[in-house]
Amino acid sequence: MIDLFHKKYAPPGSAPGELHLLPVAPETVVHCLSYDANGVLHDSAGLPDDPAALRREDAVLWLHFAGQPEVGALRRVGEALGLHPLALEDVMNHGQRPKLDDFDDHLFLELGCLTLRDERPLVDDFSLFLGEDFVVSVYYGAEDLFGGVRARLREPSGRLRRAGADRLAHALLDAVVDHAFPVLEALGERIEDLETELLDQPGPDALRDLHRLKRETLLIRRAVWPARDVLANLSRGDLPQVADRTRIYFGDVYDHAVQIIELVESYRDMLGGMLDVYLSSVSNRQNEIMKVLTVIATIFIPLTFVVGVYGMNFSVNETSPWAMPELRWDYGYPVLWAVMLGLAGAMLLYFKRRRWF
Repeated sequence: MIDLFHKKYAPPGSAPGELHLLPVAPETVVHCLSYDANGVLHDSAGLPDDPAALRREDAVLWLHFAGQPEVGALRRVGEALGLHPLALEDVMNHGQRPKLDDFDDHLFLELGCLTLRDERPLVDDFSLFLGEDFVVSVYYGAEDLFGGVRARLREPSGRLRRAGADRLAHALLDAVVDHAFPVLEALGERIEDLETELLDQPGPDALRDLHRLKRETLLIRRAVWPARDVLANLSRGDLPQVADRTRIYFGDVYDHAVQIIELVESYRDMLGGMLDVYLSSVSNRQNEIMKVLTVIATIFIPLTFVVGVYGMNFSVNETSPWAMPELRWDYGYPVLWAVMLGLAGAMLLYFKRRRWF
């Protein structure tokens, strides 16, 4: 069963900006990477005691939390970089709605990243802080989503390394949004298989799969629809952290998000139509069954009449002119069978010519 409405809230009465750890937190890996146009200045796994010491003049600092952040580590990063406490609280709370907050000296983004787990779509939380010279990202998924971005930064001739922190933020958001395309492709293949099954064998299993796909599509729609507004603000909004030359790149990510939304809406329409196809197929199948039963019953009506007439308990009367003469025939029984079989065959031939079955 897919949990569509799971969300982790802070305990009631908690102070705003207070950080709370989940009851069960997976192991977290923190990647620290600092670079400028000439090369990578720092590249290590593990968060130092003073993250602010990694900042260099004319350099970009990228801190990435892979997994549920530890409260102390996240608090140290927030104090070192001046991150807003309310944004840090949103990072720790699962199931946040996609949004974009402007805190003057830095931006905070919250998005949902679509991923496949056991061939089912799930939404993992992704958070991003963008400052003038730093990027802090938090991804709750299990896979290494940004390995390609780190590889681009380590290349001696990489163009991404010569750009600012906003271009790094674009690269991360682009990876998150494009990660939805394989999920939608797998979902589309399952919808096509289910459509074929509904036409061939519309049974209870097919109906169960149909409802499961509708729930999964609803899950995806809840994740991607609000993200469109967030990306639109990045590409068109007046945000000092995003340079004018970078807005066009965020516009490309926005186009990808719109394409994903269009795919999701088309899948929803297909699933809605498939429910009608299922109901129509079941109704047609029942009509075919009733047609066969009606033909069988119609054939046996005259046969029952004949058998009922000759099954009356009258004894053989030699003197009455109204007695059944067939009761005295030597071959009366086989003649009666021949008449009944001929009658049934004639009715079947008549029904066949009228295309009633």
